[in-house]
Amino acid sequence: MSVSAGRIVELARKELVQLLRDVRTRALIFAAPVIQLLLFGYAVRTDIRDTALFVVDHDRTTTSQELVEAFVTTGAFRLAGTSDRSDALVRALDAGRAVAGLEIPPGFTRAVEAGRPAAVQLLFDGAESNTATVAQGYAVLIVGDYARARAPGGVTVGGVDLRMRAWFNPTLESRIYNVPGVIALLVLLLCLTLTALAVVREREFGTLDQLMVTPLQPPEFLLGKTIPVALIAVVDLAVITVVAVTWFGIPFRAPLLVMLPASLLFILTGIAMGLLISTMAHTQQEAFMTMFLVLLPSIILSGFFYPIASMPVLFQWLTLANPVRHFLAVVRAAFLRGEGLEGLWVEVTALAIIGIATMGAARWRLRHGSGAT
Repeated sequence: MSVSAGRIVELARKELVQLLRDVRTRALIFAAPVIQLLLFGYAVRTDIRDTALFVVDHDRTTTSQELVEAFVTTGAFRLAGTSDRSDALVRALDAGRAVAGLEIPPGFTRAVEAGRPAAVQLLFDGAESNTATVAQGYAVLIVGDYARARAPGGVTVGGVDLRMRAWFNPTLESRIYNVPGVIALLVLLLCLTLTALAVVREREFGTLDQLMVTPLQPPEFLLGKTIPVALIAVVDLAVITVVAVTWFGIPFRAPLLVMLPASLLFILTGIAMGLLISTMAHTQQEAFMTMFLVLLPSIILSGFFYPIASMPVLFQWLTLANPVRHFLAVVRAAFLRGEGLEGLWVEVTALAIIGIATMGAARWRLRHGSGAT
């Protein structure tokens, strides 16, 4: 029997009405992603602000105070306490009153004025390893700028004048990097949530068996379930992208046509993953738990939180089958670098392969594992 466009349209219309008929459901579909983007945009930050700094100044001169002020005026550190005893710094770190400690030795000013190396000690609370790592990077930059400002001709000892600039994100603001990634995660979450419960809900309500004895074919069933969710996902993607650009000021440097093919393929893949889950689950609770079992590894292995290059080789290979990894690369390239499709064809091809393979698996499960004919 041939595929009927009329049956697909009728099923898609029924599914769309069912998804949007409730006010609370509409709020969850369209308002929740915006709220989540705002929460993630402000909360998920890898740069630091007001990190507690305890200072032990044995030199007690104007020059040493200028070094302390160089730390505080950046906004990355705040002065949590001072002392002239080294053991006070250790106690502050042990008690959690400080995350970082700066100890300036006696004779610091004389060494600076004479052009000799002036050693200072920085201690960090390694229990907060992420904060400590970022704080170390800030401290190196602050001390380097301080040393260059006081070196003859602006050149530090050894004749090396290191001047750094971050390309694409000059201020190194983590929000510029994280918000595009959050967009990808929200689209995946929406697609999984709306489709993971689709088939299993029909089974629980007893309507799946009724559908299977109708002339409706498995491809028609899949398209009827997929099209409404795809339309909603496209609308949500457009809304949260506008919020990211207008509210957070995230630059969007690539043409829209660069994002569109990859976005549609990613939405297709997310819907296919949700459909595959729904054909394997027997209850909505089981489908919901399976969805999170898939969602969390997808996020962890995407490169959103941790660089893929730092993962073990086996996990680096596993990330190649993760659609979130490829879409993250596309989104960040489109927003930050203005990359064209010619530089992203590998990611777009990978999304197409993963999406088609996953949809094929969902169709096979629907035919053989869900009672379809």
